[in-house]
Amino acid sequence: MTLEADRVKLRRGRRWLLDDVSLELAPGELVCLLGPNGAGKSTLIRCLDGIWKPDGGSVRVDGQILSRLKREELARTIAYVPQHSGETLGLSVTEMVMLGRAAHRHRENGAQRKARVKAILERFDLQGMADRAFDDLSGGERQRVLIARAVAQDARYMLLDEPTSALDLKHQLETLSTVRQLVDENRIGALMAIHDLSAAARFADRVALLQHGQVVALGRWQDVLTPDRLAAVFGVKAHVGTVEGLPYILPHAQPPVLAGDR
Repeated sequence: MTLEADRVKLRRGRRWLLDDVSLELAPGELVCLLGPNGAGKSTLIRCLDGIWKPDGGSVRVDGQILSRLKREELARTIAYVPQHSGETLGLSVTEMVMLGRAAHRHRENGAQRKARVKAILERFDLQGMADRAFDDLSGGERQRVLIARAVAQDARYMLLDEPTSALDLKHQLETLSTVRQLVDENRIGALMAIHDLSAAARFADRVALLQHGQVVALGRWQDVLTPDRLAAVFGVKAHVGTVEGLPYILPHAQPPVLAGDR
């Protein structure tokens, strides 16, 4: 059982956003997608969720071609956390999370559905804003609701597109810890695009480093996030190490190039 991109290509105009990308995500593992802006992280996630259809290669989930899954089956299989919520039609926080149960509406009654949503709201510290309008929330609060909605789907795979970008430090840590816990306890496969290299190294089983629409390295963070490779991909020098067993990647300040120094 895997969610698999097999030599996926995606083109927009003359530019290849993804160029022969292959990646597998198994149940019980967290993989983080890393790379500079425009590397193809969000594009790959959208292809794996079926939002965009590849121009080449294929996406399979548990051996099936992704595009052949019916809508409800897809929702029970893959949960997607976007960077932005889109149109919400004035829904409350509870109603937003309840949307995650839509694919299970024929499998549970109203009381069961409400109990599941209530438990998820509590898990994400959202019970105090359950009746508030989603549109009135801060960016960080909205992001927590979107993650909670994805958890409510009870899918086998979860795709998260920069889920911590709008969160403060406390909720970044809580969110990443929750995703890690879901992976370990529920045996879901989670694929997360993230810019925080240290957080990726801390929480992920594997990291995939993308550049120009290609996976240039994939594996344990110790093998992928080397100073030489970070310099080649991000254009910065970085110190890589651990403190009390926790990994860190610390970029060095780059002095500006002055006209007289050229």
